[in-house]
Amino acid sequence: MNSGQDGGLRPRRIGVLVAIATAALALDVVTKMIVVATLPDRTVDLLGGLLTLTELRNSGAAFNIGTGAGVTLVFTVIAAGVVVAILRYARKLRSLPWAVSLGLLLGGALGNLADRMFRAPGVFRGHVVDWIELPHWPVFNLADASIVCGGILAVLLASRGLQVDGTVQRDGEQPEPAADEDQSDGSRPDAKR
Repeated sequence: MNSGQDGGLRPRRIGVLVAIATAALALDVVTKMIVVATLPDRTVDLLGGLLTLTELRNSGAAFNIGTGAGVTLVFTVIAAGVVVAILRYARKLRSLPWAVSLGLLLGGALGNLADRMFRAPGVFRGHVVDWIELPHWPVFNLADASIVCGGILAVLLASRGLQVDGTVQRDGEQPEPAADEDQSDGSRPDAKR
């Protein structure tokens, strides 16, 4: 039986992950297109200087950490690795909160990876467009914000023991079996034979 519920077990949440990642990526791409078209030589102060919009090209990591051509290539490889890891984890995904967290991480990673792949100065060396500036904070973009929010949520979920497969692991205990684990003999994996 494969009705999405698998006989009462938690449904897979891949659709939620894809929807969140797509929304985060789309918002990032659209806002960067607007920024590149409208802010190349000026800044816009909003909320009495609490928020400034300005275009900045970043060859380093999120929040302008690390810069340079070699660093850009390293961050490109890391971002690609994060995307692959999230897609591999998606096979086990049955937790709605983890779907949101991984979707935010995936969308943000893809947003900045797209800049590194397709923006000047060249493929795998492209500079990320950052444009949101807060007082006493490095300039960032929506992909960076998505990554940070997804990362914070992941830490909170892990600290509460919630697993990607929807099970909960308490201190010193084994998590209950994953909802999609195949048991050809019909027994539970923790049942004694």
